[in-house]
Amino acid sequence: MIPARSNFTQWPPEKTLFPLEDVTVNIVAGPHPYAVEAEEAIAANWALEFARNPRLFDGQMVVNRAIHIEEGRIRTAAHLAPFSAFLLWRKTRPLDKAVHLFVLPVILSSDGALIAVRMGAHTANPGKVYCASGSLDAHDIVDGLCDIPGNMRREVLEETGLDLAEAEADPHYVGRHENGAVMVARIFRFSDDAETLVTRIAAHVAADPDPEIDGAVAIIDTDPARYDYTSFMPDVIAWALQR
Repeated sequence: MIPARSNFTQWPPEKTLFPLEDVTVNIVAGPHPYAVEAEEAIAANWALEFARNPRLFDGQMVVNRAIHIEEGRIRTAAHLAPFSAFLLWRKTRPLDKAVHLFVLPVILSSDGALIAVRMGAHTANPGKVYCASGSLDAHDIVDGLCDIPGNMRREVLEETGLDLAEAEADPHYVGRHENGAVMVARIFRFSDDAETLVTRIAAHVAADPDPEIDGAVAIIDTDPARYDYTSFMPDVIAWALQR
């Protein structure tokens, strides 16, 4: 089923983690209605964003039109749309026009640390600390659906040099939502300890001519002020460190 609209009233409580059995992101042909309707505002906002950070790239990404959450299952209707459309949506949050779904691979070391990254100053989230991840985009579309495990593996490999194929993945996802943005997370357990993983990531960053991240951090406590976290990370950390 491809949802026509989001069933917001049936979503689990905001800012709480909930178990997921299945996630299906359906790609619908044609432009996103929001990208068409707000084209002028999107262009004006992009001019401001680009002036502040000329290294931003206005590529195509998956932007959802509707997200349906029910009985541990997520179904979405999504389009490819410019990154600039997402930036305006993130700033204004017209939830009747678009909603967001992002995937988050959560890396745990053999000695129980959560391995996160600090984003580079040239990115859309400069200095923020969260799990290595990236937007769903055209590379992730297979037969009209988004390949979520494939996106997780690709983004982690690009940013950190770590291959999620080395890790043991938890069997299920968990979800969380806040202000129209839905997170889909899964834990990946590596056999290396935290020091080794951080060192491996540092070597990857040093060898990358244009790294997206400044480096990695090993998180071993739930202090929300430990780093400059994104809003969802304290909940993710509290959950993952108990696993």
